[in-house]
Amino acid sequence: MTVLRIGTYNVRSMQDSVPALVRVITAMRPDVLCVQEAPRFFNWRGKRTELAQACGMTVAAGGRLGGVAVYAGPRARVLYAQNQVLKVFLGLEIRGMALAVLEVDGVRLAVGSIHLDLNAPARLYHVNEAMALLDRAAESQGAIPVIAGDLNEQEHEPAWRYLAGKLADCYPAAPRGNGLTFTARQPKERIDAIFAGAGLSVVSCGVPEAEAADLVAATDHLPVVAELTVAP
Repeated sequence: MTVLRIGTYNVRSMQDSVPALVRVITAMRPDVLCVQEAPRFFNWRGKRTELAQACGMTVAAGGRLGGVAVYAGPRARVLYAQNQVLKVFLGLEIRGMALAVLEVDGVRLAVGSIHLDLNAPARLYHVNEAMALLDRAAESQGAIPVIAGDLNEQEHEPAWRYLAGKLADCYPAAPRGNGLTFTARQPKERIDAIFAGAGLSVVSCGVPEAEAADLVAATDHLPVVAELTVAP
């Protein structure tokens, strides 16, 4: 049985301890990693590539605007990539989705990385837009959709409920630990999540096992990793 490891991590533009960040990502052992707050300014491509390579991965998708990316592990073969700026709202930060279609041990996935806004109406608009893009890519490439990221809201709020109505919220499906992701130092909220489409079963989902000191030093969010298998 093939077990797929999908992760999501807000890396805060790599402003904290990069060695700790590398150790945490390495401990996650992700086949696919959705990154938020990837570097966006000076040498942004180089910084993203250096982080990926230090973790034994490659950058599969991700433009500068929106600060999101998808990294591919050594088992993943990248088939398609798309970097999409989502609707721009005056006065709000530009948001985007990094989308990659990858094949891992014969399983084809369409994976989207998102970082939603602090503004609630913008979050709901963007999540609808992102799911439409993901569904089109999954259908055209014959892939199972997965979307992950920093939602900047919790599971009782509209954008989260919209996603959970379309795909399975992996943490409550097979929880490991308490699921809280923010802040890394004093986690009180679950705002980072992974959602998987029909055709995948969740084996486990939660904050990965890594050194506590590294989790605090790496960034202000805790990462999430889901173990998925193809549903029988």
